[in-house]
Order: sequence, then C-alpha cells, then structure tokens
Amino acid sequence: MSKFWSSTVRKTKPYVPGEQPNEADVIKLNTNENPYPPSPKAVEAMRSVIGDDLRKYPNPTVDSLRKVIADREEVKPENVFVGNGSDEVLAFAFQAFFETNEAIRFPEITYSFYPVYAKLYDIPYQTVPLKNDFTIDVDGMCNSIGGVIFPNPNAPTGVALKLNEIEKIIQCNSNQVVIVDEAYVTFGAESAVPLIKKYPNVLITRTLSKSHALAGIRLGYAIGSTSLIEGLERIKNSFNSYTINRVTLAGAEAALQDDEYYDEMISRVTDTREWTTHQLEDLGFDVLPSQANFLFVSPSKVTAQELYESLKREKIYVRYFENLEDYIRISIGTENEMKDFVEKVRHIIESIKI
Repeated sequence: MSKFWSSTVRKTKPYVPGEQPNEADVIKLNTNENPYPPSPKAVEAMRSVIGDDLRKYPNPTVDSLRKVIADREEVKPENVFVGNGSDEVLAFAFQAFFETNEAIRFPEITYSFYPVYAKLYDIPYQTVPLKNDFTIDVDGMCNSIGGVIFPNPNAPTGVALKLNEIEKIIQCNSNQVVIVDEAYVTFGAESAVPLIKKYPNVLITRTLSKSHALAGIRLGYAIGSTSLIEGLERIKNSFNSYTINRVTLAGAEAALQDDEYYDEMISRVTDTREWTTHQLEDLGFDVLPSQANFLFVSPSKVTAQELYESLKREKIYVRYFENLEDYIRISIGTENEMKDFVEKVRHIIESIKI
C-alpha cells in the first residue's frame, strides 16, 4: 500500500477478471468471449478507417452509430447512449443515478463489478439472496430506496427472468432507476427494451463483446428515456467527450447491420450450449438452465475447485469463484472445443472413481 494513495484507492477492492493465459494451445472457456470471429464486414470496415484520419478526433456524439442502434431497437437516437464497453456505461450510470446516502439493491449472486462500483462511488447497497432455484427474487428487489441493478440473464448463473417479472421490478421501484444489464440477452432471454416506452425509470445496457464477438474493441450502449440518456451524457462529457475511437465506431456500425452472420453464430452457440448441458447432466452434474453463452454447473464426484484445477492442468480454463465453491462457470466454445472439454471432464471423473 503506497503512502501516496488517496483514501478512495486505499479502500477499493478492484474487480478481478478471468485469467488470460499466454499459451497459444489452450481452450479458453473462462471469460464468456464468443468462440467465433466477428463479422467479416465488421473487420473490413475497421480496416478501411485505419489511415490519415486517425490524426483527427472521432465524432463525440457518435450520431451515425446511435441511429443504427436506434433503428435496430425501434427507438429514437435520443434514447441511445454509447460508451467504451458496457462496463463504462454502467460506471457512468452508477454516478448519474445513484446517491451516496441511499442504498441500491442487486442480487447477492450476480456480476461482481456491481459492488466494486458501489464502493468506488460510496454508494451503499443491499444484496438480495437468490431463490432456491437460483432465480432472482422479484419481490426482494422491490421498494429499493436508491435504485436497482441486475443482469438478465443473470451472471454467473445464466438464469433469466421473464419480461413480466422485469416489469414488476420496474413498477415497484417507480421512483428509482432500474438498470437491466442485458450483456447476454441475445442468447435466449427476453429483452426489456420495449419497456422504456412505458417507464421513464428503466435503463437497458448492452455490449457487443458477447453477441457480436467484439470484446476487443470495447463497445457498449444504453437505451432509456431521453432524461436518463441526458444524465449519462452529462457524466460522460465531464469525463471524456471522445470515448469511442474511429476504428471501434466503424466496426460496431458494420457489425450491427450484419444480422445474417450473427444470427447464425448465435444459433451455433446456443445449440452447443444445449448439447453440452445434456452431456454434463449425463455425467451427473447439476446444470442450471442457461439463456446465456455460458453454463453454471455443480460437478459430480469431484469438487468444483478440483475440477477447475484438473482442467487447468489439461490447458482448459473455466471460471471458479471462491465465494461460490460448489459451482464453476463454463463459457461455450466451438463445437470441437466443447467436445474436448466434455471428454476431459469424463476422464477426470473416471480417474477419481478408480
């Protein structure tokens, strides 16, 4: 601990991302990246803007990309905010809509960046335990003093709420902002975007990291009422007016207009997810019903930590959370990667039985 650190830095416990192995011959199933490459049209669009214009600042209002998103989501451009990855969008939202003297509420088991942001910005919070089936407790999320945030599908469980359940959370927190983090929604859950036309207090956040295989360019966005979007813009423009670079803007715009490519990709991921679910269940695993691009599972005949460590020795990386010791999270890879994964899991279990 440095004597030069501020009190904020001293009390901060940063978010810990999944391991990023340096070896080339690993199967990486620990950070929920898309196993397939981005759209060739998106790659070509990014290549096309690498030139002399990089000496100029990008468009701070990102009007063209906001229109593409708005047309896609059937809203107006003024209902769209764009940020440098959805994590930045969430950080701005915490600053724009939550107060330092009013406790916000989010699930007890959820995206671990939420408590990090809350502590960083001195926002008190309450956690709501999940139900026995790992679904979010809708009633427990009601009547928050300071606001509500939750992912749908939830992370790391992959379990999703239905649209009417999300609407109930919005209705019972009508005087607070409700943030629905839809990082994984395109893999099978219902989007809450239609609800922004009915409720001025709901903000939807999205990312291109998962559904569009563009984690490397860091592009996220939010959809909400014009009042909420203006609040985000005020925070962004007090921090950095030029958050999105020219290359990212070009790639994101092209990707969001290539539905044919991404519909096929998402179908492959979800088909592989279902195949993997059945294989693990046949091995005696408890597999939660996922509508994301990952599975949350409790192994049989071996502890989650033992399986995580055994797989790592085989150069297969999954995510183990020390505070969730009975479960591991497995990102869905390619068909061949998941076949290799299941084969290694079966071998590990059989060797322990002997």
